Parts: sequence; structure tokens; C-alpha cells
Amino acid sequence: MDFRVIAVPGHGAEDVVVAADGVVFTGTEDGVIHRIVPGGSVEAVANTGGRPLGIELLPDGRLLVCDARRGLLAVNPSTGAIEDLLGGMRFCNNAAVAADGTIYFSDSSTVHPIDEWRAEMVEVTRTGRLLRRTPDGTVTVLRDGLAFANGVALAGDESFVAVAETAARAIARHWLTGRDDFLVEDLPGYPDNIARGSDRLIWVSIASPKDPVVERLQRAPVWIRRQVTKIPQSLQPAPKRTVRVQAYDDDGHLIRDLTGDSTHFHMVTGVREHDGRIWMGSLHEPAVAVLTP
Repeated sequence: MDFRVIAVPGHGAEDVVVAADGVVFTGTEDGVIHRIVPGGSVEAVANTGGRPLGIELLPDGRLLVCDARRGLLAVNPSTGAIEDLLGGMRFCNNAAVAADGTIYFSDSSTVHPIDEWRAEMVEVTRTGRLLRRTPDGTVTVLRDGLAFANGVALAGDESFVAVAETAARAIARHWLTGRDDFLVEDLPGYPDNIARGSDRLIWVSIASPKDPVVERLQRAPVWIRRQVTKIPQSLQPAPKRTVRVQAYDDDGHLIRDLTGDSTHFHMVTGVREHDGRIWMGSLHEPAVAVLTP
């Protein structure tokens, strides 16, 4: 198993997407969208002026960027041009794009913005939402009350949308007929972005293993949870160093469970399987990583 880390000139390469030609795109906390070409060279292609998180490919060749501060953006990687598709969200996070261009996306919280993601984890406001934007611009809330809505992926036949509930350690499932259930519950850690791979599996990034302190805090009275988020960040529960991704089929069966060396890379928040290689992003690292089993 080969695990390689590729540095990018920016901190927090949170998500990754791989184009058909093998080019990888990621976004960093300074707003820059980077292109990583086969061989490892990196170049900037755009700057959103916000905080790019989830990145997807649109049918017209542009990138769909979930910017935590600006909302849904369409970015042309050839020219750097940016089109605003939808704003007005507190914490736009991740998305999946259907064959007809319909966008399914998450708004993690209506209370806490990205800079307060730790507070959302502990307080569990359950104000996360799963939304849909059709090609004509119509926006619909498909599901609310989610515990830190995060990664989004579509079923192979587009019959359901899966959305990670980070604070609940679960992958919720919304069937487009209107029924709600779970794809997976009781994950071994806290899921972040999820994505359908070229192998037709739904890949899940496990940002940090289950933390008994976090679990206890989440069950504490609301006033205690709120007080914890006000103490210095250095004293708050912190993600444990780990590199772990899992893959599930559309029935929720675990098919792959992979780990990597966390010495020089950790907190995997984005994952993308492409032609047998697993690309990873991290909210905290100035790099992406690729795992070749």
C-alpha cells in the first residue's frame, strides 16, 4: 500500500475532486482553488474570496464549489470566472450533482458558521439541512433537523441522496420518493465529506475516531454544552490524528475500510476514489494525499 502526500500552497485543502483526465482540484482556506496535474505540479486557477469546501464537477465542465461563506459557486478552471448560484446560507458545505445538473447540497447549520464548527459538534443544534437546486434555479429543502449536515452523495440510480450527519456519526438517506432512513449508523468516527467513486461505492471520510469526551458532552444539558464552547480552543476536545476512509454499497454494507500513516497527514475531510486510487483532503493540512491500495 502506497500513501503519498502532495503539498499545496495553502492551508486546509478540505476536499478533492478528480476530473476524467486525472487532474485533481482542491480548495484552501485562503479562497484559492488549486489544480494538481498528474505528476504532482500544482497551480492556482481561481480565488473565491471565501472558504471553499466541497468541490464537484458540473456537466458543463465547470467546478461546483460549496463555499462556506459565499454559498454555491460555479467556477471556470480555465478562466477563473466565478458565477454565484445561491447565497444566503450559514454554512454551505458539500454537494452531489445529478446527471441532469440538479445539485443536492448541505447547509451544516443555521446557527454556527464554519469558524464555529467545534461548537456545532458539541452543541448538536440539529439545524443542518439537505437542499436541492434544479437547473432552472428552483431551491427546495428536502430534509432539515440534521446533526451537522456534511458530505452528500447520490445513489447509483439517483433514487436517494445520502448526507453525512457528522455530530451523530451517521449517514442519513433521503429517498426522492420522500422517505427518510439511514444508509449507515454508529460509524466508528465522525464522517465529513462523502462521494461516489468510480467503483460505484459511496466513500466516507472519517475525520476523527469516536471520542468518549465528545459523546458525553453531546448528552449533557444544553447550558453545559454552550459553556464548553466558550473555553479556550486549546482546552476543548480536539480531533485525534488519524487517516481513515470507508466505502459502502447502496445497501449500506461496508465494502472497504482503509487506513494510512497519520504522521505527516491527518483529519481526512474529503475523499474521492478514482480508478483505484483514493484521494484525500484535510481541513487542517496544507496538502492532499493519495492512497494506492
